[in-house]
Amino acid sequence: QRTGVLLCINGCGITNRWIKNMTGSVLNYQQMNAAAATVEPGSNGLQVIPFGNGAERMLNNRVIGAGIINLDYNTHTAAHLFRAVQEGIAFAFRYGTDIMKENNIYPSVVRAGRANLFLSGVFTEAFVNSTGIPVELHAGDGSTGAALGAGIGAGIFRNQEEAFDRRKPLTTVEPSAEKKYEELYAIWKENLLDTITKTSELCQD
Repeated sequence: QRTGVLLCINGCGITNRWIKNMTGSVLNYQQMNAAAATVEPGSNGLQVIPFGNGAERMLNNRVIGAGIINLDYNTHTAAHLFRAVQEGIAFAFRYGTDIMKENNIYPSVVRAGRANLFLSGVFTEAFVNSTGIPVELHAGDGSTGAALGAGIGAGIFRNQEEAFDRRKPLTTVEPSAEKKYEELYAIWKENLLDTITKTSELCQD
């Protein structure tokens, strides 16, 4: 038997779409990624908590909502928002991988399709450096990975190694700025925990 652990984050992809819609952006996602790349890591103090899509399993089924923190009308532009959203999503993954590590699960590599948010260099950089986990980007998307997983489960492949034997990564992205992103993540986590505390107090009231 195989035991799988699923890191589920409801608010990720929808946060990126939401910020596109709410800014009235005529940009497509590729252009949004390019705009985000013009902003330095940390989005000049702007941070986004991307949990606005209902209860989050890794937050013990709490509904804490999403948040935009430290927004300055005189400083921040749509590009800052685009970057802050992608960094916030990456930090949410870091929070989740820390929970996995508390349960003695230590990912050594993430294999992902070169699709969706992994088309963004900003997101990929934030993900790799905040989690400290290298990412192999492959041709295809999530459906390809699901099919390979199903093939392993159904016995079409003897094991994970055989399933990936003929699939070579297009590129591998290694952590290169962990110290910087660790500092940014620490601030984000503090804001997240503060949001959780305030939400709990409101529920009690």
